[in-house]
Amino acid sequence: MTKNRCFGNDPTKTFYADYHDDEWGIPVHDDQRLFEMLILEGAQAGLSWETILKRREGYRKVFHHFDPLKVAAMSDEELEALRSCPEIIRNRLKIYAARQNARVFLKIQQEFGSFDRYLWAFVKGKPILNHWKQFKDIPSLTPESDALSKDLKKRGMTFVGSTIIYAYMQAVGMVNDHLTDCWRYLPKMIGRQ
Repeated sequence: MTKNRCFGNDPTKTFYADYHDDEWGIPVHDDQRLFEMLILEGAQAGLSWETILKRREGYRKVFHHFDPLKVAAMSDEELEALRSCPEIIRNRLKIYAARQNARVFLKIQQEFGSFDRYLWAFVKGKPILNHWKQFKDIPSLTPESDALSKDLKKRGMTFVGSTIIYAYMQAVGMVNDHLTDCWRYLPKMIGRQ
């Protein structure tokens, strides 16, 4: 049986279907996974998500499987070396943002006990469930993404504008924007997860 998806329907790009089916819109509460998605969403700025997904394993390799302690400790020399690594996006600002954001991430963990606790407070601990019929109806930012973006910037993170953060919120399930005819639309999924 063919699954109706919001995106990821191209049979030549099964990695995209897998991402749609197994990750996008599903609540994440693991700090290391939250950090991974934060770095990947920042790297995606100005590019397609598909471009980043294709390089995900490269990012995992060069950024120590997204261990924020190890990324925060990376030297300038290590970061500069990544500028010639074809497995990731070689934008200098995005590469250095990973270390900067890791350092802020660790401070947030220390302050709140976990990044998860800090993050999910912006949606009162529960995913926002939307009821969009078409992809064009989905906003690129919301008051919640504005508030989270503003706070992350104030704390010193970069590549965390409201549009990037809204995409991040979708990716980690803080917002469920699966279309109403998608098999992953939340009311259809209750009891299946």
